[in-house]
Amino acid sequence: MQTLENTKTVNVFIVDDSEIVRDRLTSMLSEVSSINIIGYADNPLAATESIVRSKPDVVILDIFLTGGSGIHVLKNIRGKHITSKVIMLTNYAQDEYRKKCFEEGADFFFDKSIEFDRVIDVIQKLSAAA
Repeated sequence: MQTLENTKTVNVFIVDDSEIVRDRLTSMLSEVSSINIIGYADNPLAATESIVRSKPDVVILDIFLTGGSGIHVLKNIRGKHITSKVIMLTNYAQDEYRKKCFEEGADFFFDKSIEFDRVIDVIQKLSAAA
């Protein structure tokens, strides 16, 4: 792990309608001193409003949310020129979703079932590169 002198604190916002997933991400990310979780949302409207207001460094975003789509959130925040790095983390890792997410401005796309732990690696690299 990087030393504190070599890393920048990364503010992370989590968007997932599963409390279990949010808790797992929180637990995993809280172990890294350079990561600061600044908020959570479980639906598209709250997610978009909170991301626009808080302008996190990184957004972890699920595709399917209660009441709508994470892809719609992605499109909305990119339309508002939010430059946060967006990590799509989903159980729906089919090629058509992957392609659509990248078209709408996602920076990373991971399958929850086999790539969950890659999220922390990406955020640590972003922190070290800042």
